[in-house]
Order: sequence, then structure tokens, then C-alpha cells
Amino acid sequence: MKELKVTAKWVSAVIVAAGGSSRMDGIDKLFHPVGGDELPLLVHTIRAFQRCTLIREIIIVTRSEHIADVAGFVRDYEFDKAAKIVEGGADRSDSVQIGLREVNDKADFVAIHDGARPLVTPKLISEVVLGATATGAAIAAIPVTDTIKHVMGGYIKRTVPRKTLYEAQTPQVFDVGLIKGALYNAKVKKLAITDDSQAVEALGIPVRIVEGSRANIKVTYAEDFLAVNIRLDLEGGNED
Repeated sequence: MKELKVTAKWVSAVIVAAGGSSRMDGIDKLFHPVGGDELPLLVHTIRAFQRCTLIREIIIVTRSEHIADVAGFVRDYEFDKAAKIVEGGADRSDSVQIGLREVNDKADFVAIHDGARPLVTPKLISEVVLGATATGAAIAAIPVTDTIKHVMGGYIKRTVPRKTLYEAQTPQVFDVGLIKGALYNAKVKKLAITDDSQAVEALGIPVRIVEGSRANIKVTYAEDFLAVNIRLDLEGGNED
């Protein structure tokens, strides 16, 4: 299938921050203070999109009990691009679709991002947006560097060649109509998808890879805070 040729005019962002932090030893990762300034992790994430000149609005999807807290962040840190804060769904896919329903009618493209990736930069966001404007769909990703083993029953079946393997990150940027249709198709067909680009792939639409950053980690375990704090202290956060 040929790549879509499109030009972005209006780009929204959906930040998904509705998870339960189930692997964090009782820590609510999105509100945990990080960096020398001890700002909540989610504030660093939102700030990167606030500072990205290509982003026109931000939709934040969170848990119902956190809506007031997130509204406080928006007010206190003057995130004037934050247009709406909405309650998430039963799982990540539901939360993304809820966020997509709230984007401005003017939006041509939407950048979907994990709230738990606080080290994303405005530069990376812009690069993925520009990649999507040429094709309709683009994601940040980095080459796999570790040796990958296919394991069954506790034994190695084979070593997987890593030359063509990439680790998907966010942001992932799509034509608005494309991602809405792709996620609807995935839901109707009950496809097991682990990221949004997988839903687009299922339609046979090519998704462009934009070189991501090894710093752009998703905080999943308590020990990940160490890496985030080191990076924030060394580089001053997501300024660029």
C-alpha cells in the first residue's frame, strides 16, 4: 500500500495518564516527585508538549480521583495548551479512544504519548510529528541492542536476529481519522494490541520509524526513578 501524502495543519496531543502503577511497589508514579526541583513526574511530561511549538492543544486522560490534581498542575504551571482533562477507561486502549473523542475538530494529526515518559523532549515530539505529516503515521523507536531469545517452557527455542528489531516508544503521531478508524477496527475484531501503531499496521498502512532516544524511558518499576533523576540532574530535563 502506498504511503499517505498529507500536510499537517493542526496537531493535538493526547497524554495517557490513567494507569494504576501496579508494578511500582505502592508508588503512584505519575505524581512521584523527580529531579532536583522535585516536580511530579507527570508535570515534566506535560511540559514537553507545552513547549513543543507544533502542538496546539493537549488532552490529558487520567483516573477520576486525579482529575483535580492534574487540573492543579495545569493551573500552577500555566499549561495553557491543556484544553481538557478527562477520565480514562478500563484499559489503555479505551483511554486513548476517550482522549481522541475530545480532540479539537480542527485537528489533522494527534500525538499520543505515555504520561509515564517524562524525558521526552519538544525536539523529539516535533520530529515524530514531521515524520507523520509525510506518511500519515510515525512513531519514535530505537534499535534493539540486546540479544533477543525466543523462549518457550523455560528453554530457548531460537535466537531472534536483532538487525531489524526496534523498541517502540511514544510519542506516536497519526492522522486523526486514520487512528480513530484503526482503533475502532481493532476493537471490533478484538485484536490484542500493545501500542497504537499496531492498530494502524493491522490495516496495512505503513508506519514510519523516527529515531527515538534511549533517555525516553517509560517509568514502569520503582528503580526507573533513578535513571530519570540522573538524567534530569545531568541535563536539566526536557528543555530541547
